[in-house]
Amino acid sequence: MMPRNIEIKARALNWERQSALAHDLSEREPQLLMQEDTFFNVSAGWLKLRIFENSSGELIHYERENRDGPRESRYVRAPINDPQALKTVLTNALGIKGIIRKKRTVLIVGPSRIHLDEVEGLGTFLEIEVVLDSDQSAAVGVGIAEELMAKLEIRKEDLVASAYVDLMETS
Repeated sequence: MMPRNIEIKARALNWERQSALAHDLSEREPQLLMQEDTFFNVSAGWLKLRIFENSSGELIHYERENRDGPRESRYVRAPINDPQALKTVLTNALGIKGIIRKKRTVLIVGPSRIHLDEVEGLGTFLEIEVVLDSDQSAAVGVGIAEELMAKLEIRKEDLVASAYVDLMETS
């Protein structure tokens, strides 16, 4: 069975305040990541090669509904030792859909990751990912996500249905 989570993405209405609220909730030191995500043309879901500033990478395929609000995402991740070589192979085979560059701060709250994302060309966003155990229902994760949304002052109208690469195509 593929790993799953419940996730939301929202535009940051008040970046400074919402960042401070997220830091206050966090149980660990924040992790700062500079990421470049190259999305490839695929027939189902999204396929992205994430390259970190230390030149390591991971290939991620995920599927989820494009709708705002908490939604289930199923994904597979594979660590990559030579992401530039893989990027060349995938570019030649599939073509690039888009490239997203972002500064991401990762905060841990219970079974959840809060991402504070500064996305080049798009602005500031908050993401919540509630990691589900294999025996947990999606409803449990939705409840946790909605509770965190309230604590982070994320309003329904701030929610975003699409992946960053899809937002880039429409901006």
